[in-house]
Amino acid sequence: MNICEILQAHVRDRPDAAAILDTHWGRDRTTSFAQFDQTAARAAGLLSASGLQAGDAVLVFHPMSAELYVALLALFRLRLVAMFLDPSAGKEHVERCCALHEPRALIASTKAHLLRLWSPALRRIPRKYVIGLPVPGAIRWSRLARTLPHDPIVPCEADTPALLTFTSGSTGQPKAAVRSHGFLLAQHRALAESLELKAGEVDLTTLPIVLLANLASGVTSLIPNADLRSPGTIDPQPVIDQILAHQPTSSAASPAFFERLARTCVAQRQTLPSFRKLFSGGAPVFPRLLDQVASMAPQSDVVAIYGSTEAEPIAHIRRRDVQPEDLDAMLHGRGLLTGPPVEVIRLRILRDQWGQAIGPYAAPEFCDQCLSAGQPGEIVVNGAHVLTTYLHGIGNEETKFQVDGDVWHRTGDAGYLDANGRLWLLGRCSARIQDEHGVIYPFTVETAVCQNPHVRRAALVAHAGRRIVVIEFYQAPPAGELHRLKESLAWAHCDEVRVLSRIPVDKRHNAKIDYPSLYKVLEMGNAG
Repeated sequence: MNICEILQAHVRDRPDAAAILDTHWGRDRTTSFAQFDQTAARAAGLLSASGLQAGDAVLVFHPMSAELYVALLALFRLRLVAMFLDPSAGKEHVERCCALHEPRALIASTKAHLLRLWSPALRRIPRKYVIGLPVPGAIRWSRLARTLPHDPIVPCEADTPALLTFTSGSTGQPKAAVRSHGFLLAQHRALAESLELKAGEVDLTTLPIVLLANLASGVTSLIPNADLRSPGTIDPQPVIDQILAHQPTSSAASPAFFERLARTCVAQRQTLPSFRKLFSGGAPVFPRLLDQVASMAPQSDVVAIYGSTEAEPIAHIRRRDVQPEDLDAMLHGRGLLTGPPVEVIRLRILRDQWGQAIGPYAAPEFCDQCLSAGQPGEIVVNGAHVLTTYLHGIGNEETKFQVDGDVWHRTGDAGYLDANGRLWLLGRCSARIQDEHGVIYPFTVETAVCQNPHVRRAALVAHAGRRIVVIEFYQAPPAGELHRLKESLAWAHCDEVRVLSRIPVDKRHNAKIDYPSLYKVLEMGNAG
């Protein structure tokens, strides 16, 4: 089944309902399900006329918008493979990704076409399309208005590739994650259940994969009027204005995005009463953020979601289900509670052997290797929406293993299941610290410190043979606060608590600690 086919029911039943609400040239724009489907068919006609063949990869550089999803659905219609990579990762990353799988066409905004000036790989792509103002050598996307629609949706098998994205392995070599049409359908079902997607509702949509699930569920997607490439630095006011105007009932976003909205609402003594469901993930979701979001949207059910590129979602927990004893446990080094695994996934804890290949196992042997409740180790998962391989197998040795021929994914995260079957995160396996005091993982300390209302971010690292807690405050803390924090961490045997004006974070979500960059900052501090 082609993933596009699931959209057809909403086109038939609710043709005039809004599929996407976004901002175009400074003005609000509405694209109905019927308009969206028809435009995607015309875009498929434009692409088909250029001679692209089923299975060809098409690289797409364009921000979240109606145009992006018209292009994506047009590619799916033709059994083409939509290819996405992060140009901000640098020229070498772009060249390596294109070498792993050579794109046959490029669809990009006018600004993104400038990347061709410094990338030989992009210049070699034979067919180019531009969304926006014209650029030399590219077919204008506006031509699709005069193009006959390519109405037939090309049928495909469940294992037909649909989406190709890239992550970086521990060596820096890109790993290509291939999502088939069948995988996208399974992921849609998992997301639709976890996010409780219902046709006719309006969702403030910040995550690309969620917008795809919304389209398949008949949910209207309101795309924030913000630069979603940097959610931690957005201007919150235009987004708040959109929320008040369109009254979305739900949203899924990174912690950094919600924090920007919540802190602005607190400063303005304002709430966003239309929200009924709010989901945060993509980075650690600490209890304090759940409280901030609940204050911003007091009528909303606030949920933290844990997942990864290869398996989304894995587990979730509602704020109302976090008990006082759970908060106390997080304050005293038990890690970050992420709740029970979702029903459609199998999750186990193995002894932490990150960096070593494991398996294959026979089922009885695998059961013997799985740790019992309360024992920390490496989180591994299996399910229909869990990626079983990377392109050309690059990265499989690091993150995949088999149990009776069934492929499991190693998340690289450490954690444990409690007596109630809930998952607690401890941090990346690679960030484990082992010294004369024993073994400690970063989330045990970071979760505890981040419950302090004055702390913006915190990180635990081993540097020069010492356990160092690095803290970034929102502003100068009250007198004695740093001393109280140090005393509260006596159980962690930390050698030093150091304050930085800014702790580096990841570029995508602006919420995960960028440990390699943090080590460089610490080295520079020592050198100074």
